[in-house]
Amino acid sequence: MKAYVFPGQGAQFTGMGKELYEKSDEAKALFEKANEILGFRITDIMFEGTADELKETKVTQPAVFLHSVILAKTLGADFKPDMVAGHSLGEFSALVAAGALTFEDGLNLVSKRAIAMQKACEIAPSTMAAVLGLEDKIVEEICERTEGIVVAANYNCPGQLVISGETPAVERACEALKIAGARRALLLPVGGAFHSPMMEPAREKLADAIAATTFSKPICPIYQNVTATAVINPEEIKENLIVQLTAPVRWTQSVQNMIADGATLFTEAGPGNVLQGLVKKINKEAQTASAS
Repeated sequence: MKAYVFPGQGAQFTGMGKELYEKSDEAKALFEKANEILGFRITDIMFEGTADELKETKVTQPAVFLHSVILAKTLGADFKPDMVAGHSLGEFSALVAAGALTFEDGLNLVSKRAIAMQKACEIAPSTMAAVLGLEDKIVEEICERTEGIVVAANYNCPGQLVISGETPAVERACEALKIAGARRALLLPVGGAFHSPMMEPAREKLADAIAATTFSKPICPIYQNVTATAVINPEEIKENLIVQLTAPVRWTQSVQNMIADGATLFTEAGPGNVLQGLVKKINKEAQTASAS
């Protein structure tokens, strides 16, 4: 069975999508439509911008979304997923690719999500840290007993978990995690504490936008970050998407469940190959590929 997976923020690179734009009339039309919807030429930044320009939240999230969705759409009849999943932001790409959201609605939601997250980041100093070499349960327990807000945010693969919260609390947790035997506990160069209670203001803003958007039944199940299980009901998809900003990304569990449900080939649609690497670390027998 074929699973398509869609990357999140951090997968961006200068030049992303340019080859698609130049090779496909369909891709070019969709990129130009995106420029109109966003009110600025995001394609100029994607194709020619600097790494710093691409790092701006209002650019990064739509850019990764556009690269992923347009790539999937240009596959045409070859795009026949039995299941889909996306990492954080990538969940929106997966929903559009699987027909649960229109291209226009998906892009509008991603743009609103990016702006809302940026504003939430400005309220209080917050950050994220990568923790390597510890069991999830130990990381969770240390977060629970650390003073301040710090939680497990991204379950990326066994032995690789990202924590998120108030900067002082994340720093305290990192020290405790190193003492507990973590191979690394390293602060990440991110704008704020994604997938933590610190994103509550963004969740509230995005909830209204999601509630006002029409969702359709996707062509295949989507394994959502919040539940890590197959979802096909549009109302359930909406509810999970609203919770997603303040809840952890259960990527390890999603991939494990997809494999248990019959996935044999994971094809990554979008910039980079980070998800292929994570899938292999979750199950070394799984086959992976890049969409092209």
